[in-house]
Amino acid sequence: MKFIHTADWHIGKKVCEYSMLEDQKYILDQIIEIVKEEKPDGVIIAGDVYDKSVPSAEAVSMLDEYLFRLSKLGTKVFVLSGNHDSPQRIAFGGRLMEDQGCFMSPVYSGDFTPVTLRDEFGEVDVWMLPFVRPADVRRFLSEEEACQVEDYTSAVAKSISKMKFTEGRRNVLVAHQFVTGAECSDSEENVGGLDNVDAKVFETFDYVALGHIHKPQGFGVKVRYSGTPLKYSLSEANHKKSVTVVELKDCSTDIRTIELKPLRDMRKIRGTFDELVSMEFCQKQLNEGKSLEDFVYAELTDEDDIPEAIIKLRGVYKNIMTLDYDNSRTRNQNTEFIAINVEKKSPMSLFADFYERENGRPLEGEPLEFMENLIREIWEG
Repeated sequence: MKFIHTADWHIGKKVCEYSMLEDQKYILDQIIEIVKEEKPDGVIIAGDVYDKSVPSAEAVSMLDEYLFRLSKLGTKVFVLSGNHDSPQRIAFGGRLMEDQGCFMSPVYSGDFTPVTLRDEFGEVDVWMLPFVRPADVRRFLSEEEACQVEDYTSAVAKSISKMKFTEGRRNVLVAHQFVTGAECSDSEENVGGLDNVDAKVFETFDYVALGHIHKPQGFGVKVRYSGTPLKYSLSEANHKKSVTVVELKDCSTDIRTIELKPLRDMRKIRGTFDELVSMEFCQKQLNEGKSLEDFVYAELTDEDDIPEAIIKLRGVYKNIMTLDYDNSRTRNQNTEFIAINVEKKSPMSLFADFYERENGRPLEGEPLEFMENLIREIWEG
């Protein structure tokens, strides 16, 4: 039984206000070609299909197009809702789409019915567990059972305990959670470790197709993140994006990856302004197989600010994302902020400074009131 495992398409995403739709279409076309060549029994999309719970019309249209094309290839398609998706929107029309071999994860209800596939070794049950929080799981439990759900690990474990396995069948789980120990990127959402799930809860399964973490990685052979098909932050610049090909045999699981080639790479360039716009530097990049149309994050080392630097750089690097400076002035500013403010300011003042630096606007209104109350509770407690 062969599956192609992909996840975290984030259709409709913008990075530094750049729409990624064109790049997403390019990479999804590659995935279609891989499916044609590999001829899998199933294609798994393990959550975060969209980037927003209320996706744009263009994003919905794109998903519709690619699900249609996949269904025409004769493979089963499994689409899970992730933390960025609206479970209701992913589930809509699911019962109708089953007739076309496309299985959309239903809204979590505590009940599970697998999709059963067959090969020469017997039957394989595919289970779909959409992204859940402890509160989602407690809603469908008795008072006694709900008390046992204290964190994300126990929530997922309790959900799995409701799955009625058939003896002798192989089992595949499609899930979208943050497994403890996974290597994260800046473009992911997590709650400082509070949403961690221990990989031990997945021991029952022959393969667990995970979404949520953007770097391809595994926990042994059976539990794996396929990663995103595209880079969505500078922290992913060194990732090798791919799809995972999983082959379930009678008593073993084989895994390999197929690398994806983006329309535009995402990378960082660093140097003085004159260096970055020089013919020599540009030619060097081209000789290394890099494109000047890549999404680039520029870091200037000039001691003095260059007037309209980002506008001038955009004349060479069409898709420049951000411009930062790394020089003695910026390094001293960071040092002063840490050394002076930590000792002389209150916790509330420090957080307000941090908030303004990160968001470009002062902390005020409801967020200010919330933090004041929270800090007061912590310090008074």
